[in-house]
Amino acid sequence: MRASDAEREAVVERLREASVEGRLTLSELTERTEAAYLAATHAELAQITADLPGGAAQGSAPRPFQAPSSPRPGVARRWYVAVMGDTKRRGKWRVDQEIGAVAVMGDVTIDLREAEVRSNEVDIIATAVMGNVKIIVPDGVDVDLTGVAIMGDKRVDVVEAPPSRHVPVVRVRAYVVMGDVKIIGDSRAKPIQRAWTAWSEWWLERRGEIHAGHREHLRLMSERRGELHRAHYESRREQREALRETLRETREDMRRSRRAARREGPYPPPPPAPPYR
Repeated sequence: MRASDAEREAVVERLREASVEGRLTLSELTERTEAAYLAATHAELAQITADLPGGAAQGSAPRPFQAPSSPRPGVARRWYVAVMGDTKRRGKWRVDQEIGAVAVMGDVTIDLREAEVRSNEVDIIATAVMGNVKIIVPDGVDVDLTGVAIMGDKRVDVVEAPPSRHVPVVRVRAYVVMGDVKIIGDSRAKPIQRAWTAWSEWWLERRGEIHAGHREHLRLMSERRGELHRAHYESRREQREALRETLRETREDMRRSRRAARREGPYPPPPPAPPYR
């Protein structure tokens, strides 16, 4: 049976609740939300929540959609500060409060892809003074960037979801003085351990729409990424070897010069005197 818009919204609401309960990371929430909006039948919607408690069943009545909640008021903001250094927060972690990032002649990196987000909005204040703040989010979220940049740059490089969809929102207030605040998507950042095509490939296989040509395309893309990484590492290795060879030759030249100086003595012999006339 074909799925309705209300049933899709009900599945999206269930996914948001699962994220609040800590069952889904922000990346998984974003991917499954996109799959819910692309689902055409009840069976496809049921597959999206099949591994969640109370998953959607075919023919079940959807619950009414509720507006997403905001972070709890009064909870202290969690700060990440870098002064002439680096601060990174990545991997699996819990976001249940607002976030602050300050970079003073340093770098702060906040990776939200594997974070467990306990609300549908993530609020971040980013301050960069002659430093850089980089925020990595899954492609498909909405990014709301505001603030001021003085002799600096603030920008968003994320593949956002189409309008009118209830997707997670990342709100960033940036204050930049001779620095940078960047919000980049998953496709612009170093991939996490789980391949970025894992959910898409799983979804297409369930729908029966993946074919040999698409599999070959995914395989070629994976091989191409591997070749680029190998070429990059090989270039870096050759540069390091060339630098070591240059240093070795420089040390050898210095040793030969010192040996020659010891053989000739501390002072060079005086030049011969001109003949007396």
